[in-house]
Amino acid sequence: MKLNNTDLKNLDRINRIKIINAVSGIKPGNLIGTIDNEGSTNLAIFSSVVHLGSDPALLGFILRPTGEVPRNTFDNILANKSYTINHIHPEFTKNAHYTSAKFDASISEFERCGLTEEYIDTCKAPFVKESRFKMGMQFIEALPIKQNNTLLVIGEITSLILPDTSFESSEDINLEEINSVGISGLNSYYYVTKMAEYPYVRTNEVPKF
Repeated sequence: MKLNNTDLKNLDRINRIKIINAVSGIKPGNLIGTIDNEGSTNLAIFSSVVHLGSDPALLGFILRPTGEVPRNTFDNILANKSYTINHIHPEFTKNAHYTSAKFDASISEFERCGLTEEYIDTCKAPFVKESRFKMGMQFIEALPIKQNNTLLVIGEITSLILPDTSFESSEDINLEEINSVGISGLNSYYYVTKMAEYPYVRTNEVPKF
């Protein structure tokens, strides 16, 4: 199959969304937890969380256009400057998927989708208790992407919670051991399997291929 720009624009909207969401490959599956000033919680699934830097420890995620559709996640982040990022695991993939429904702000996806709020240390926003890999986040800034009116939301990791057994001798994190889930398109979920590990690359150590 070969599709040019015109072909892509002429696709049915849903088909186009599913195809373009899949072309970047398998992405991390995460649930972002937030809370508003009245104590109402929100939980939403995202496949756009990306590493932005290690010092400071920054992560970003893409938020679709705000406009007419309420973005409770972003509203809550702006209100409290706090949110959590929680890995998804196979045992609650279905629950996580259904947090994508456009619930009213008064309905907590935690309760509606059968997941448990957990509050840790000083982080005001709720973590997902069922997740074995979770991060408390402090909001830094939101950068507008003018081409499609999306936002790159940037935050700093304030707490990192994961099993001791997930650290290997090299101090790398083994995502297969944690059993984190990947996402492709809008509704396809994948297991993560570690296939290889290579050394930090120096030019004088590059083998002949």
